Amino acid sequence: MSTEPARTLETFENPNPERDYTIRMEIPEFTCLCPKTGQPDFATLHLEYTPDQRCVELKSLKLYVWSFRDEGAFHEAITNRILNDLVAATQPRFMKLTAHFHVRGGIWTTVEVEHHGR
Repeated sequence: MSTEPARTLETFENPNPERDYTIRMEIPEFTCLCPKTGQPDFATLHLEYTPDQRCVELKSLKLYVWSFRDEGAFHEAITNRILNDLVAATQPRFMKLTAHFHVRGGIWTTVEVEHHGR
């Protein structure tokens, strides 16, 4: 059974919604395209969140991240878009996404965005 990139983020019920706890994920293989040159941009994404009622399912997150591989986007825009999609899917108490983009033209770029829920 082949696996294809997808923009759908699946979730599952938080097994302990009465407790604040932190989930941290490192996603080292994020790729998108530079919107100016079409060359690939590589990043490591660091996701940290405190779930409320829903948690993001890991395989769907992997396929979601993979879906940006052929899309041109500025670092700031793509980082905010991913956070917005994750917040919409999970409605967390807190979420932070940090994108460490690899050097391009002698410049390292890191974009960090946060969501503060209820």
